[in-house]
Amino acid sequence: MMRNLYQRLNLADGRWALPCFIGVWSFLVIAPLVVLVVFSFFQTQFFMTVYKPSFYTWNDLFSSGRFEVTLRTLRIALTVTVIDLAIGFPFALWLAKGKTSRTIQAMALALLTIPFFIDLSSRIIVWRPILDEHGLINNFLLASHLVSQPQHWLLYTEWPVHFVMVIDNFPMMVLPIYLAINVIDDTLIAACEDLGGSPLRVLRDVILPLSLPGILGGIVFTLGSSLAAWVEPSMLGGGFVDVLSNSISSAYSALRVPMVAALSTFVVVLLAVLLCILALVMRRFVRFGEVFRSMKP
Repeated sequence: MMRNLYQRLNLADGRWALPCFIGVWSFLVIAPLVVLVVFSFFQTQFFMTVYKPSFYTWNDLFSSGRFEVTLRTLRIALTVTVIDLAIGFPFALWLAKGKTSRTIQAMALALLTIPFFIDLSSRIIVWRPILDEHGLINNFLLASHLVSQPQHWLLYTEWPVHFVMVIDNFPMMVLPIYLAINVIDDTLIAACEDLGGSPLRVLRDVILPLSLPGILGGIVFTLGSSLAAWVEPSMLGGGFVDVLSNSISSAYSALRVPMVAALSTFVVVLLAVLLCILALVMRRFVRFGEVFRSMKP
């Protein structure tokens, strides 16, 4: 019976796969985003949402001094993404194409996935007794006479926010790149080496172009997560590192739903603009169509 149903629906040729995916994805993801954008054009009066379209909320957004907060959020997100890419790509390359055993690969992948099973707040809160002025690091520095007084910059500054965000987003940068490099045919690398290509030439002409989808995936996951981060700035910034997510949380606490929608829409638009700029820059070096065609079996 199931076989007949399978044949009637023509699932074997995948004819319905794309329309079904687009329909379900549009209902679950695109439609809520549209509602979010629509709500950003309403306003709040006396803790009540006024369902009358206007630009009042957007005018309030850009006239409330949040430009500096936006620049800080952008700077932190871009810094975290660049650092994770700089250390994540070599690690993914070593893990996928280095002379490592299956056991080491399995252990490394298991260690990378462990953070996904632990609540983000629980992972971050443990850094406070480590970075505090009376914490583990300061006690070690004082005991070893490397410093004469506690280092206050280790907590409630931008430094710990950057540091912990790099650690938290590292798996999201490494895993897509690892998967992209892992499917590269070893015979292509061997052929390039047989033709006299140096390791740098192999990296530039073979590995980098073919791993581009994974690199883009890692950048999207890391940059998006960094732009929307609020736990790290709240717990480690101590209120001194104000980012857009803190503004969203404050607006939500004040029941300003249109402002929450406007700020969230602004973050999404910001991410989209950054990704478009990245795509335009990378198009000058790599043709995306050829890269994705090369991944087809």
